[in-house]
Amino acid sequence: MRKKERQAAIMRIISENEIETQNELKALLEREGITVAQATLSRDMRELSIKKSVTDGDVNCYFSGMSAGEIEYSSIFAQSVVSMDYAQNMVVLKCHAGLANAACKVVDEQEFGAVVGTIAGDDTVFIVTRSENHAVQLISQLARLNNKD
Repeated sequence: MRKKERQAAIMRIISENEIETQNELKALLEREGITVAQATLSRDMRELSIKKSVTDGDVNCYFSGMSAGEIEYSSIFAQSVVSMDYAQNMVVLKCHAGLANAACKVVDEQEFGAVVGTIAGDDTVFIVTRSENHAVQLISQLARLNNKD
């Protein structure tokens, strides 16, 4: 299996499940027919900016600071977004006039699992996430796209 396909599978698995250990992730990959060495899995996780965070259910599990297509979208996003902030489970992006729709489209197409919905005006994007922890994670992911990490 190619690296890109393996990493896509890793991203999908951690976005759909609360994975607490690399062994658990490795087992789920193997269940899908993807055999991977521990060192390769660790390297993939590092390249995908996978980190641990506590969920609302107090589970310490993996999430990624990247997703598919991140590089091609980073330029559009970085040129559109002026600032980002959050309050509880809501994230607000302030954009240059007329560019909020472009920034919102990038967020929508990135398919961040924690995003419930988005809405864009002329210079503002409003994003609702599942929880405050998800809002914090989303800000981190968006900062990477905005080259402000």
